[in-house]
Amino acid sequence: PTSGSVALEGRDLGPLSRRALSRLRRDRIGFVFQDFFLISGIDAVSNVAEGLVYRGLRGTERRRRAVTALERVGLGARLNHLPSQLSGGERQRVAIARALVGDPAIVLADEPTGNLDSHTSEEIADLFAGLNRDGTTIIVITHATDLAAPFPRIIQMPHGRPAEVESRAPSAWWI
Repeated sequence: PTSGSVALEGRDLGPLSRRALSRLRRDRIGFVFQDFFLISGIDAVSNVAEGLVYRGLRGTERRRRAVTALERVGLGARLNHLPSQLSGGERQRVAIARALVGDPAIVLADEPTGNLDSHTSEEIADLFAGLNRDGTTIIVITHATDLAAPFPRIIQMPHGRPAEVESRAPSAWWI
């Protein structure tokens, strides 16, 4: 930060080494990318389980957690499908499951509904709201004001600076 400090789960991140920050990102932050970034030649379960390799988990445990994450996002019936066999909304939910599989404290989502139809966008917004109710902080970067409208906190950032904050609850940030 340019001023102040950043803490995650009560821990000041300022003095952490690069290695400790990498572990923190691996273990406590989930990322949802606008363009999914799924591996085309492997099925949904394998795409979700892939990130757990870096935690040193055995294959059976990675698969179990990936199946649970996919079921959580409503894709229990699509576990063995390749990305090319999934709709845009299903691919986005695989990307969300991949972000959630490690039980992160924070999920960062960049335009998570940018490629989706309005119905699927609502489903994703509902999913994020549910995750937040379950205790995960969700940070969404979006231009879609209709997507952001129901969220508990909105920070508008014209020209890269916070300009207007609307807060209805302190438990999550929605940008």
